[in-house]
Amino acid sequence: MTIEPSPAADLGRLRINRDSAPRRRWVPWAVLVVICAAAYAGYPAARAYVAQRQAPEVEIARATQIVASAGGAPDLPVLVASGYVVARHSSDVGVKSGGRIARLAFEEGTRVRKGAVIAEIEHADVEALLEASRRAVAEAEAQRAQAIASRDEDVRNLERQRQLIADGITTRAALTAADASAAVSAARVRSADAAIASAQARVRVAEEALENTNVRAPFDGVVIKKRAEVGETVSPFGVAGQATREGGAIATIADLGELEVQTEVSENSVAKLTPAMPAEVKLQAYQDQAYRGRLRQIFPSADRAKSIVEVRVTILSPDPRVKPEMTASVTFQEPRAPTGVRHVPDTDRGSTAQIVLIPKRAVSDVGGRPQVWVVAGGAAARRPVTLGPERLDMIEVRSGVVPGDAVILNPPATLTDRAPVRVKGT
Repeated sequence: MTIEPSPAADLGRLRINRDSAPRRRWVPWAVLVVICAAAYAGYPAARAYVAQRQAPEVEIARATQIVASAGGAPDLPVLVASGYVVARHSSDVGVKSGGRIARLAFEEGTRVRKGAVIAEIEHADVEALLEASRRAVAEAEAQRAQAIASRDEDVRNLERQRQLIADGITTRAALTAADASAAVSAARVRSADAAIASAQARVRVAEEALENTNVRAPFDGVVIKKRAEVGETVSPFGVAGQATREGGAIATIADLGELEVQTEVSENSVAKLTPAMPAEVKLQAYQDQAYRGRLRQIFPSADRAKSIVEVRVTILSPDPRVKPEMTASVTFQEPRAPTGVRHVPDTDRGSTAQIVLIPKRAVSDVGGRPQVWVVAGGAAARRPVTLGPERLDMIEVRSGVVPGDAVILNPPATLTDRAPVRVKGT
């Protein structure tokens, strides 16, 4: 059986604690007021932050200024092309007669003079032939001497017979025989002269054959490639199994004092080039070094398959670091004004000759008028511009932009004036 407690006993325990502090009902209201004040004060900053984060992200580039050169006109780039360094005068030196190489007087990098013997082919057989030809000349000369002596004796005998026939001592038959003998002797002398000339010609042929065993440098230069070794058999038409040696070449000689860049230009860009146009040459191996160049030749024909035209640019002051077959880039530039001629600025540029360039991607067209968007104070500002000629992937701006302005590349179509933007990478 369960005994329930009495309600009266529970009520007896209830007491009022009159020593406790009174409740402060205003505190929650004060906290609420502080929170509202903080929210009100931070709302503009938060709104600006949210707007900034929601602003479109843009890529910018700085407007650059080209500084005029000492001649009065700046070196403005017109076109860039790539190619390879080659020697204007280069030759694969080969042999005139086939045979085994007996001597080589060069290695890669050897400087040679015009006419110097740089290699020899074995020529013992040619020397023997030359000696035989010279002996044949000596033999022909000896036979000629005998013929001359015989001719002189027959001429004297003919004179005696004529004197005797005049005195009536000899017969007409003896005179006729003496005359015939003199004629035969004269013919033998002429035959001996011809034999000597023929023998001397054979000597010259043998001497030429001997000379052909020598390989001489065609001009002053440097051996840039060695194509054969001592003991190899070479031929003017090449030897089977030696495909790398075209036409019997044993060395490649180049004049390193006159180097140029062999490059190719699109047909659409050839019109930008002018004769003797200045250029800047940079080697891929030495990007920090620029060399002055000059357009030497635009080839008279194009490649229809590639739609390109070959162009040669002379390197004006090459140093020993410039070597054939190096990769190079060429920047063609506007010709400088002649020394002493003052560059007259365009009327659109004001009184100062200022050339400002911006990327072509920063220019947009609205209603047929060009404009750019400039970032200033975190907002985009629209600016109408006056454009000049194109410079590679840049374009000249004659008004509307000053050097250092941050222009927006590929501006979004939704961009509005004074709208906040975020710069990419910041």
